[in-house]
Amino acid sequence: MRAVRLESIGSLTMRSVEKPVAGPGELLVRVAVAGICGSDRHMYKGEYPTAIPVTLGHEFCGIVEGIGDGVTRFTGGELVTVDPNISCGTCRACAQARPNLCESLTAIGVTRDGGFAEYVAVPHAQAIMLPADLDPVHGAFSEPLACCIHAIDKAKIRPGDSVAILGGGVIGLLMVQLARLAGAGEIILITRQQSRRQTALRLGATHAFDPVSSDTIASVREITKGGADVVIECAGVSETLQTGLKMARRGGTFVLFGVTPSGVEVPVLPFDLLVNEVDIRPAYLNPFTHSRAAAMVASGVLELDALVTKTIGLEEVSDVVGNAPLPGEIKVIVRP
Repeated sequence: MRAVRLESIGSLTMRSVEKPVAGPGELLVRVAVAGICGSDRHMYKGEYPTAIPVTLGHEFCGIVEGIGDGVTRFTGGELVTVDPNISCGTCRACAQARPNLCESLTAIGVTRDGGFAEYVAVPHAQAIMLPADLDPVHGAFSEPLACCIHAIDKAKIRPGDSVAILGGGVIGLLMVQLARLAGAGEIILITRQQSRRQTALRLGATHAFDPVSSDTIASVREITKGGADVVIECAGVSETLQTGLKMARRGGTFVLFGVTPSGVEVPVLPFDLLVNEVDIRPAYLNPFTHSRAAAMVASGVLELDALVTKTIGLEEVSDVVGNAPLPGEIKVIVRP
């Protein structure tokens, strides 16, 4: 079968590899759709820890075609989404119901072979069934949505709250919709690209600003009369972390979600954080949220088609992951 392999930092190649088999407790999934994530680009550049060599792709949806010994939940033919993050269940973090912080965490598409391939073998416990008639493209949104739901859980948005979201990629635009569903009164998206700002306004944002042509800190403070109740950083760059902290009102919440490359240091003003009691809440991965995301996708409550800007085959994955997103790009979908 064909698979897109990260063979060294900066080297992503499509190879012909042996088709996997479903071992004990596993499923063999024929990948229908996989999504390209910003984290894939970080792994390609060596900015996020991963195994090498490995088949990338942690956002995917597919059909169960093989069942390993000991698996009784599946019979074959089911459409499934797969939670890529596999925790040990026994370490201190797992015992405290924080599997995303597991000391032995492994991840499909990160430390074991993933969905940029025609087939992938996964532990059956990681697979969640979807309605048979669901568009697999929508199913592939379950993983990024699950991570966003964890961030929204951390944010604790109350009806009427003001929410500022920094970053207008697929994550930022999912956050806009989730903030709207949580009852936020003002939803402000900050991103450089006009097309993404326009999409955000269609999806429920009340305001959208370009950080290059406007003073976004002043604009947010003016709209919210002193600062946003919740700020969600989705871009993973130093500038948005710094400006986002300044957008939060006194006693507000700052949710750190975007992946800043490992090793990058960002200067902040501890005195300002102290006297304003800004509550910084990192949100990492998807603890206990993947099944909720799958149910939300299946319900049709989210607008997902508007987030898909390109569909490619496996042969184009290395080019897309190896380069910066094109202007207007939101989500690139891979159909193996």
